[in-house]
Amino acid sequence: MKKVLKAGSFLLIAAALIVSVASCSKDDTPANNGNNNGNINIANLQAQITSLPKEPLNSTELSSLSFMREEEKLALDVYITLYNKWGVNIFTNISSSEQTHMESVLLLLNKYSLTDPVGTNPVGVFNNTILQGLYNQLVAQGNTSVLEAYKVGATIEDLDIFDLKNALVNIDNQDIRLVYDMLTKGSRNHLRSFYRNVLNAGGTYTPQYITQAEFDVIINSAMETGF
Repeated sequence: MKKVLKAGSFLLIAAALIVSVASCSKDDTPANNGNNNGNINIANLQAQITSLPKEPLNSTELSSLSFMREEEKLALDVYITLYNKWGVNIFTNISSSEQTHMESVLLLLNKYSLTDPVGTNPVGVFNNTILQGLYNQLVAQGNTSVLEAYKVGATIEDLDIFDLKNALVNIDNQDIRLVYDMLTKGSRNHLRSFYRNVLNAGGTYTPQYITQAEFDVIINSAMETGF
């Protein structure tokens, strides 16, 4: 009987330890895969882009492609930096998704033989002075607390959605629209994840770029699939 009790006690202790470790390492981020968090399947996307015609680029499309490549780098670099500061999984999970977003824009730059503005620039270095200033500002904010870091994530995705939506107004090339629609879908998923983490940390977030109505629709809807 004593052996049974000892064995039962051991199992209970082991189970408690497992639960404890899981609760310490948990953050409120969905598994980072192409079905719910914004990872784009680059091979599939390349095939789709190749199948679409190579159309003339207007001035908006030219400037937008260059800017969007660096804006996706902004998200990636900020999340890498904030993960190094706080070690919270959401930043490394979503940064891997942002890497595929950057690669998606690069596919378009390569298709149209355009210069890549990112080149070999390291983390935190941008050719666009506006994005450079924004990186510096957001990292400074995110370094103050983990709650502010979550708010920074929400701000970046808020801005991405806003910029992509506005760019699409003057873009008619099918391949660019395809990529931007995917990027927007991914950013909506990222915004949902960051907002949930803001709430779980006891904070609030008010959209700074998209409207409150647009924001409410996004956060009250399910994660999107189809990447």
